[in-house]
Order: sequence, then C-alpha cells, then structure tokens
Amino acid sequence: MRAILSGLHHKKKLQELELELIDVPEPFDDLVVTFLEKQTQVSLTLPITKVISAGVVRVRLNANDLKVPGSTQGDFSWELYLNLQQQDTRGLIQVESEYLSDRHQLSLTSFYQLNSDANGMALFNLHTNQPDDEFAISAINLQNDQLQITGPNRINNRKIENQRLVLKNGQDQGTAEWPITKMGLHGLFSGVIPLSDLASNSKQELFIRSTVDGQDLEQRVILGKSLAGQVTQAITGHHRLVVIEKRFNNGIQIREMAAPSLPERLGHLPNNKVGGATHLLSVLMEKVNLMYMRRLFKRGHRAYDQPTLIFESFGGRQVSDSPYAIYQLFTQLYPGFRFVWSIDRTQKKFCKQNGIPFVVRRTAKWVRTLEKATFWISNARFPAWVKKPNYVTYIQTWHGTPLKKLGLDIENVSMPGTTTTKYHANFVREANRWDALVSPNDYSTQIFRSAFGFNNQILKVGYPRNDELINSSAEDIVALKTQMGIPLDKKVVLYAPTYRDNQFAEKGKYTFELPFSLDDFKQKFGDDAVLVLRMHYLISNALDISGYEDFVYDMSNHPSISDLYLISDMLITDYSSVFFDYAYLKRPILFYPYDYHMYKDELRGFYLDYERDLPGEIAHNEKELLTMIGDKLQTPDMSDDPKFMDFYRRFCAIDDGLSSLKVVNYVVQQIENQG
Repeated sequence: MRAILSGLHHKKKLQELELELIDVPEPFDDLVVTFLEKQTQVSLTLPITKVISAGVVRVRLNANDLKVPGSTQGDFSWELYLNLQQQDTRGLIQVESEYLSDRHQLSLTSFYQLNSDANGMALFNLHTNQPDDEFAISAINLQNDQLQITGPNRINNRKIENQRLVLKNGQDQGTAEWPITKMGLHGLFSGVIPLSDLASNSKQELFIRSTVDGQDLEQRVILGKSLAGQVTQAITGHHRLVVIEKRFNNGIQIREMAAPSLPERLGHLPNNKVGGATHLLSVLMEKVNLMYMRRLFKRGHRAYDQPTLIFESFGGRQVSDSPYAIYQLFTQLYPGFRFVWSIDRTQKKFCKQNGIPFVVRRTAKWVRTLEKATFWISNARFPAWVKKPNYVTYIQTWHGTPLKKLGLDIENVSMPGTTTTKYHANFVREANRWDALVSPNDYSTQIFRSAFGFNNQILKVGYPRNDELINSSAEDIVALKTQMGIPLDKKVVLYAPTYRDNQFAEKGKYTFELPFSLDDFKQKFGDDAVLVLRMHYLISNALDISGYEDFVYDMSNHPSISDLYLISDMLITDYSSVFFDYAYLKRPILFYPYDYHMYKDELRGFYLDYERDLPGEIAHNEKELLTMIGDKLQTPDMSDDPKFMDFYRRFCAIDDGLSSLKVVNYVVQQIENQG
C-alpha cells in the first residue's frame, strides 16, 4: 500500500492536500491523515475531507494550525502518515511526495513549502517569525541589457497591490524606482530595470515597494536559494560591467563598474557562454549508421560538470509541446544552465532563427551530448538502443490525455514496422526508464500506471503546453492571428483530426483525404469564417488545398498547436486527444467521427464512452457537420453548458497556468540535491 502527495489546492485561506492511494482498501472516507512534527514530535490528525475519485482523496487544513502552540521555534517540519483504522487493516503508511511547491506566503512573517526528504517522503515545512521587511523573489537575471526579476504578487491568495522595484545606492543613499509589469504566469510578476539606468561605479541594494491590506511597505529583496543557473554578470554596450551578488543576509546587491580587460572578461563569464559561439557554429557531423550509433552509446561517458538539459519533442521532428514550454521558462528563470535541443535536420533553420542551441539526432555529437547530459525532457519515446546513464533524470511529459488505448491496453497493433508483441515490449522497456512522468489529471494518472506498467514518480501538475491557454490575453490572440496571416474580421474553425493506424500505404508512405467538401464548406461559411487545418505530421504532406488558399490555412507544421487553439473559435476533431486541451478555453467542440464504428471495433478502441462522455455534439455525416458548425459559431462560450462543464471539472481542474513552473522547480530541486 502506498500514499503519495500529488497536489496542492487553495480554498480561500485554507489548503487542500491531494493524495493518490495505491492498493489502499476502501472506504476512503474513513481514513485520516496524521501530521508528525519532526523536532517536537507533536502530532495532528485530520480526516479525509473529500474523495475525488477511485484512489484520489483530499485533506483540508489551515497551514497556520501547524505552528506548535507554546513552541519557541520558528520552523516546523511535518511528516505525513496515512492512518488506517479500518476493522481488518490498521497501521500507518508514510506519505511519499510527487509534488514540490513554491514558497507560499501566509502573511508578511510566515510561509510554507511542500517538499520531500532524501528518501522521497513528503514534508510540510512551515516557517514563522520571518522579518516583515523581507520579500523573497523567484529568480533574478541579467539579460538583454536589463536586470530581470521574477517573484510572487500574492500573499495567501490575496493580490499584492502597486508593486515597484527600488534600488538604493549605498554611497549617497539615493533611490530610484521602476514599476512592475505583470508576467504571463498567474501569481507571479516580472519586473525589469534597464542597465542603462544604473548609477556608474555604484553598489546598490534591491528593494520592493507595495501595498498589502492597505499598508504601504518597503521590503528588502531576498533570494532564499543559490544563484546557480541564473545569469549574474553582463557587459553593457557602453563597456560597463554589471554584477549581481547575493549578500550574507540573502539580500541582493547590484554592482556597476568599468568593464575589465578581455582576459578578465572571459574569466567572469560562465563556461557555457565562453564556448557557446563555438558550440552553435561548429560543423555538425554527417549522419552515421545505426550500428555505429549503438557502438557509440556503449562507450563509457561522464556527465558534464555543468547541469545540462536535453529537450526533445516528437522524436526531434518539432521544437514544440510541453518540452518547449518548459524550455522557455527555464531559459527565462535559469539561463545559466546549459540547454540543448535534440532535433531532426528539418528543424535546424527554426533553431537558428530563434537562437535555440541544438544537436542533430543520430550523429556522434548527439550521442556524446545525450550521454553526458544530466536531464532528458521529452514528450515521446527515445529509440530502444539509446542508453540511459544512471546519472540521467529522464522526465517524460507525454503528449496528451489519452482517449485511445495506449501501450499494454492495445490488443492489436497495426502500425508499419512493428508487431503487437514487439510494440508492447518496447513500450514497457521505455517506460521503465522514465524517472518522472507528467500527468494532467487523475484519469490520466490511472491509465499511465496501468497501460505503461509504470510505478515511478508521477508529477500531476497539468501539461506545461497548456500554460499558454490559461495566461494569454485578447491582445496576444490578435498578435498571433496577425503573425499567421489569419483575417481578424472572420471566425476561425480549427480542424484537427487524429492519425489513423490504417492511413499508410507502405512503410514511410501515408495517405489522407479530407472527409468533407471544401467547396460546400466555403460556400456556406466563406464570407464569415476561415478553416485552419492541423493534420498529423505523417499525412500532412499528402494534403492538397490548392485553389483554396484564401479560405483554408494549412498549419500542420506550425510549432505550437496551442497557438492554433487560441486563434480558433471552435474545434472540429474526431478521436484526437486535442479536445482535452481545447476544453480549457471553454469554446465549442464538435466531433466528426466519420468512420467511428470501424475505428472503435477494428482499431485501438477507447477508454471513454465516446457517445456519452464527450464535451460536445457528434456529427455523423457531412450534412450534420455543416449544420452543427453554424450552430456552434453562434455559441462562443460553453460556460453555461452543464455537460461541457462536467467534462471541464473532470479533466481540466489543473488550470492554474503554472505547470511549467512546477516542472522547472522539480528539476532545480534535483540539481540542488545532487550538489
């Protein structure tokens, strides 16, 4: 029996801890959770307050109650135990942790964090008696001729008002102030100070001014963790050196001075900056054969001294999806680490245009980089012959909430180049290499454990790729449409069907034909709407839209499908799991499964009841499809639809827009634990 801390939810000023129970006998509502403070040995027992689903429960508490009465200590570390008091089963199960939280400020003088000990057991750490003149930030970097600061803009779920950054000159006691602009992630701010604004030859301390509960405050900015992974030195265009220093009291000091000589300057820069140009401009080796690759992987390798993260999306065919969302936030908060994308040659142009460091798959350089990295972050499987060193932490984000059966649940695999037995064996072998698997909801967690035979860590934090859906504004959507050339005065219908296992003619060749008439579609909706197509990469090249370029937009190769969700007013799909993500927007979804019975009975089958559990209507033929499109375009918001909202609560409950940050925090903690 196991109990795993898998989530944290805020209910006004209370906290709800979510636990995943494995092999624990029901009834769950008879269970209690015992909190044991490690130093004082004081205990607190709380009942299970809510049973979410089979194997998932919540316990509600007030974090302030975890301060031991009469104790003079300011820090409390609580272990969690599931307390079995059933008739046939009694005992304590220590709760493991698959959830790591940021610092949550309860008041000006107290905060808590969820963490884990060296054995992976959950800890609820409460810190009180903190100075009310300190303000903890999340990250600080020198980039793009700016001092960039990221930190919280809430206390116990209450927004902090009127935040401003302040630098105080230690020499003349002068001050300067800069307003803070809101960051894309909910609950965080992003503030910048142009380096050109800094006083020459100065030492300045960083403060923040704000209004909390009507009280005007000035607090010293602190950083509780190390500066590792953040860019702390920069040379301006005027040949001035700016350095971020962390003081003995965790405060932040900014020094501005004349730039050193070239040898001294190189000594100041991080190793990856010195060799970055060489790395990006070096000539990539020619593709080598599979036998040579296998021999290279068998050679002994040693990890890079600097933490190095390898990202890969869909086997290198894209720079996209959750790995890309994690990468973007990582480079913003911890640009001092080393990041490399594993790509197919087709992505070289995109990476070069966007300044993304990369290595081409199946080259000797790729083998060396992959084997010497310390983290792999991917949304699909690496080839079975890729060797995973024991010092690598492999984080699998996966690529969708499963509707179609996966892994061991597929009874008959009809894909080119494999058999059912071989597919099952490869799937389980690969899944056992994953150290952590990202899950978007309880439904997916249960399927992942069974279909993959997976017993390692599951990070139930939501899909990082969906952060964009939560955090984007109307202005962002207009900018996306303008960038893509989509008319601003027309509705957008997105068609994103699944790949079908029977759409291949022979190995390496695939077929596809649109299951509706573009002529009829344009005649009915062409004056008011456009059609955006998002096809599977395997069949996108088989698509012919010549003659319809002013009405149909093929976005199959656009790197971010989230962008397509945002610009569209409705989604048409069939069996693709895209609707799980699109539902976050609460916009209409229409299902067009023109080969439903064949697909259900002869191909993979489904986990859900397709005719009962979907968040939209089903069109069974082209006539129904065109009629329903017109109806859906008149209903842009599904918030008042009971069936849709039932689906939303089941599958989209993790919607705080911070999934990327939670994965980043997980990786950073692993790095700090490894020293």
